[in-house]
Amino acid sequence: MSSHQANKALILDLYRDLEAADADGIAGVLAAYTSADYHWRGVHPFEEQWGAEAVAETFWRPFRAAWSTVRRRQDVFFAGTNAADGSDWVVSMGYLTGLRDRPWLGIPATGRMTFLRYADFHCIENGRITRSGFFCDLIGVMHQAGLEPLPPQTGASILPPGPRDHDGLLFEAQDPGEGERTLALVNRMVEDLSALNRSGDDRCPPELLARSWHEDMIWYGPAGIGTTFTIPRYQEQHQYPFRQGLKDKVFNGHVARFAEGNFAGFFGWPNLTNTPVGGFLGLPGSDVRADMRVVDIYRREGDKLAENWVLIDLPYWLKQQGLDILERTAGLVGADYS
Repeated sequence: MSSHQANKALILDLYRDLEAADADGIAGVLAAYTSADYHWRGVHPFEEQWGAEAVAETFWRPFRAAWSTVRRRQDVFFAGTNAADGSDWVVSMGYLTGLRDRPWLGIPATGRMTFLRYADFHCIENGRITRSGFFCDLIGVMHQAGLEPLPPQTGASILPPGPRDHDGLLFEAQDPGEGERTLALVNRMVEDLSALNRSGDDRCPPELLARSWHEDMIWYGPAGIGTTFTIPRYQEQHQYPFRQGLKDKVFNGHVARFAEGNFAGFFGWPNLTNTPVGGFLGLPGSDVRADMRVVDIYRREGDKLAENWVLIDLPYWLKQQGLDILERTAGLVGADYS
């Protein structure tokens, strides 16, 4: 068994054991799979944690106390070698689903099935998980509870589906050459965007995107921005509002960037730094530079990218500017935010 296949098996075993464990057993499950110096990065308000007990206490126990009958529904699952440092990683993307029977993070209970969109990155060394990046869409959970913490979004408000061809679960070994093709395409696309940042061109022509993207590409953005379809509508509904509403954009690099088969993914901590000038998310500008933590998962079709799933830690980006949307919402609905 190759290292990537062994690493996939490890993560699948972790997910199985987490789902079976009760709240008291979660820390023990995490400890069985992670290193003593385990480093976990989570979106606001979970932030960075070290060690299995801290991760269980900060995220898993409160989550499981508020959500019942939790099940993981994976849409994408693959492994690869990190282009940044040669380490080996596995990523899972999909939804944690359950019944929202109790308040969570100041979001009132609904008693209904709710979908927590997530992307979960794991670095494995010597059979142990040493680093993880856990992103989830908290604004999406707020929307499902009938709460609108931000102005109307520019894209469609949907629960993003998995890959159009239902081929995102790479449980079997893949042709290494296909992963190399996918990563090369993503690298070229990232360089095109970095060149735009350096040039200051905030309304690039669609032909630039067409170098890397299919005309009927789908961009599944986070709640607060939404989903867009085709290059022209992507530019109208996300790219132009993003680029024109933010200035002094700096790309900070990625913690991990890797590919397998037709899929690639990356996340940064942070990926980007920028300053809002007004308009992005329908909000006014400020002089506060803020960091963005971003996940991108890509599906390649032929020689171009066809689908892109994006998670942005928008609550963290907003908190740096003085707006904690979780704390504010909890105050408005009279819920406990802790």
